[in-house]
Amino acid sequence: MRILFTGGSGKAGRHAIAYLLEQGHRVLNLDLTPLDLPGVDNRIADMTDAGQVYDVMCSYAGFDELEPGTGVPRFDAVVHFAAVPRILLRPDNECFRVNTLGTYNIIDAALKFGIRKVIFASSETTYGVCFADGERKPDYLPIDEEHPTIPEDSYAMSKVVNEATARSFQRRSGADIYGLRINNVIEPHEYAQNFPAYIEQPDLRRRNIFAYIDARDLGHMVDRCLAVDGLGYQVFNVANDNHSVALGTSEMLQRYYAGVPLHRDMAEDETFYSNAKAKRMLGFAPRHDWRREIKG
Repeated sequence: MRILFTGGSGKAGRHAIAYLLEQGHRVLNLDLTPLDLPGVDNRIADMTDAGQVYDVMCSYAGFDELEPGTGVPRFDAVVHFAAVPRILLRPDNECFRVNTLGTYNIIDAALKFGIRKVIFASSETTYGVCFADGERKPDYLPIDEEHPTIPEDSYAMSKVVNEATARSFQRRSGADIYGLRINNVIEPHEYAQNFPAYIEQPDLRRRNIFAYIDARDLGHMVDRCLAVDGLGYQVFNVANDNHSVALGTSEMLQRYYAGVPLHRDMAEDETFYSNAKAKRMLGFAPRHDWRREIKG
């Protein structure tokens, strides 16, 4: 597929693009900084500028596309990851502005140019736990896509708005628009770097609901979204299968989630951030377990 990928130079995007290239897709990366990765095309553009977004959406990916003499090829899909990636990087109102306006511009341009598949990055933060002032517990466990999304911070607010924007665009267009509520992204080198601390201090993972998503498995998730058509508007939790700490489910429930309703029985190492919907509807099959990664 010919894919326009926004934000591909970031932590999550660069691994997702690498995975998509391995699957044989062609990728044009729209970002403020280029991605230095063999095989990827880059375009420097500001997603909050509608004119720049429209230009890139109908542009050549590289010089080789001039050769056939048949005009600009159409993108088969858009994957939208570009964003201010968290709070406390820019002023709150600027984080909200960039993320919401950028997402509007990307989806609007994609649909007006006839692209029928848009995948966009939402976030675990929409559930209101990650950036809460103090401790906020989930309404129930495991957290699935039906859990309320009422956050209190500008970043997560922007992601909830983006989901509403995507749902509205999908209703008018009938295109496939899938939102990915991505959990804490872990790059391969971060297992040895960070997980010893998580083993010693499991409290460090409370705001991430003790979950994680390997960057390579996130690439696999994006590829599954590209492969499966006809789902309309959907949101999916994206996480690996197990906890990111060396405690079992029973102990964690007692230590961290006393009084939180459990909607079903859970395995002793099963993530509290349910990925069951992605497995059922997309065939998502994450492969990377932090224990094996550390041993490897």
